[in-house]
Amino acid sequence: MKDGFICAAAGTPKIRVADCRFNAEQIFTMMREADKQGVKILALPELCLTGYSCGDLFHQDTLLNGAAEGLRTILEATRNLEVLTALGMPVRAGGKLFNCAVVIQKGKVLAVVPKTYLPNYGEFYEMRWFQSGADCGGLWPQDDVLAFNSYGGIGQCLIDCPDVPGLQVGVEICEDLWASDPPSRRLAEAGATVILNLSASNEVVGKAAYRRQLVVGQSGRLCCGYIYADAGEGESTTDLVFTGHNMIAENGALLAEHRFSTGLTIADIDVQRLTYERRRLTPFPAAAMTTDFYRNEAEFTPCATKIRRYVSPTPFIPENAADRANRCEEILTIAALGLKKRLEHTGARVAVVGLSGGLDSTLALLITALAMGMLHRPASDIIAITMPCFGTTDRTKNNAVLLAERMGAALRTIPIGDTVRSHFRDIGHDPDVHDVTYENAQARERTQVLMDVANEMGGLVIGTGDLSELALGWATYNGDHMSMYSVNASIPKTLVRHLVDYVARDNLKKDEELTHVLEDILDTPVSPELLPAVQGQITQRTEDLVGPYELHDFFLYYVIRWGFGPRKILRLAELAFRRTYSREVVLKWLKSFYRRFFVQQFKRSCLPDGPKVGSVALSPRGDWRMPSDAAARLWLEELEGI
Repeated sequence: MKDGFICAAAGTPKIRVADCRFNAEQIFTMMREADKQGVKILALPELCLTGYSCGDLFHQDTLLNGAAEGLRTILEATRNLEVLTALGMPVRAGGKLFNCAVVIQKGKVLAVVPKTYLPNYGEFYEMRWFQSGADCGGLWPQDDVLAFNSYGGIGQCLIDCPDVPGLQVGVEICEDLWASDPPSRRLAEAGATVILNLSASNEVVGKAAYRRQLVVGQSGRLCCGYIYADAGEGESTTDLVFTGHNMIAENGALLAEHRFSTGLTIADIDVQRLTYERRRLTPFPAAAMTTDFYRNEAEFTPCATKIRRYVSPTPFIPENAADRANRCEEILTIAALGLKKRLEHTGARVAVVGLSGGLDSTLALLITALAMGMLHRPASDIIAITMPCFGTTDRTKNNAVLLAERMGAALRTIPIGDTVRSHFRDIGHDPDVHDVTYENAQARERTQVLMDVANEMGGLVIGTGDLSELALGWATYNGDHMSMYSVNASIPKTLVRHLVDYVARDNLKKDEELTHVLEDILDTPVSPELLPAVQGQITQRTEDLVGPYELHDFFLYYVIRWGFGPRKILRLAELAFRRTYSREVVLKWLKSFYRRFFVQQFKRSCLPDGPKVGSVALSPRGDWRMPSDAAARLWLEELEGI
């Protein structure tokens, strides 16, 4: 439960139709196993205590009495278990029979929730035996064990869990999910962050995919965790086959799934992530008290939940090769479309790109060339300018020249060394002092050259800085920080590399020389090349100074997209990078990230326009509004306290 995680499970016990004693034993055995595995919330199938396919046996008191006795056995056997469990059984009330989910914990009944939408078609004729729970307010269960324990009688209930901030649990049953206005919608609007669905859905070809879409889609629409527990092979009888299709979804993502087996399907649901997303999404209504259903409370002993979910070290990059290729193609197209519009709107005669032979400027050139193609304009309308200075190596300079040639851009080489030395004399700076003035003077001179050439040619300067550099403030203010349209502004450094690699492997012309130069650029250390080279080799490596970009991009994703605190981000990073970085290294660079992110906000408060390509962006106009003088104290103190 630490950091908002709660361990949840969908379970399919082995059952025998109409054998309540056997089924009760299987249910409490599964509850005990779930408890051993750290599960705190468990959903079991619809009518699992009797079996869903009992048919007209549901009219028999012998079966119903057996179910009541079975529940009594389960409560007695699990009175020391705090796993919150919803199991399905028939319940008598008001002279009618209801298909219910009975929610129990520590030997007590917390809620009796009836099924609202009863199927009456095909092989399902529930209305033959059961009453809809839509209008059952005020009814109390006839069976003693339920009447004594249940709070509020039969009806929709919201289970509050004060020991886990943000966790509230609601229940619906099978067909309820298929309805146009399912109970889960009202439960979520009242605050439920986890929905349990007790189901008995038979299997036919193609139904599993449709069922999966419903579950995953509902978790996304309601911004909730959704636990779907399905009846298994013990229900298979006459014409129907059940496969135990269990699923756990969270906010539109499938966390865990099993079919064709009994047992537990386990995943951890991040309640903190769900509550953050609901606060962020303005269309999602504020939770309000409602008289449509009652409330009860579940108690949990605070503990650290083992995180079972996979935590990707590259949250911006799909790990599946096909998905990654599709993502790269989509990003390149979005960015190029943004630039295409700007070029059209301004009537720019050329696009000016400062080409260093590094990754960022390479990507900017590739996107610019794609935009020119969309405009049916020649690549020669791109002015690629390389500006060698004190730290430029032959490798990067030659790669810049080769890249411009292979892309068909008009290349200009403008050395800036003499101009920068003249500037040093003007301001009285010793060129042997390789400080920030020494470095930034070069960056600003390059920007001045680009701007002036753009003015001369009637064009636009295309920015090359990426999202990761903006987050860390790794840009010279009014140097590479500034442009007329910044195509890389919402692309993190780790993704820049994959985009360039994608073009290297899949360029439309199958240009081997282009592929070769792109591959060499990919192999070149990331560097601003502002300090003199030694024996022709790069001496200034960015990641030696600011830290590994794969760590910073990981931090950035969870800080901006999900609003997680430092302690939780550290925990996730330890899982994601456990084979790469020690805890001490991760903590060191996480502290550095927060310091830089807060101190450097002033650079992000005046950024040029640039196309937004993903869910994380730092534009001060629509994506990230942060005071330039905000203090990082609270965040750093949380890390210092670890």
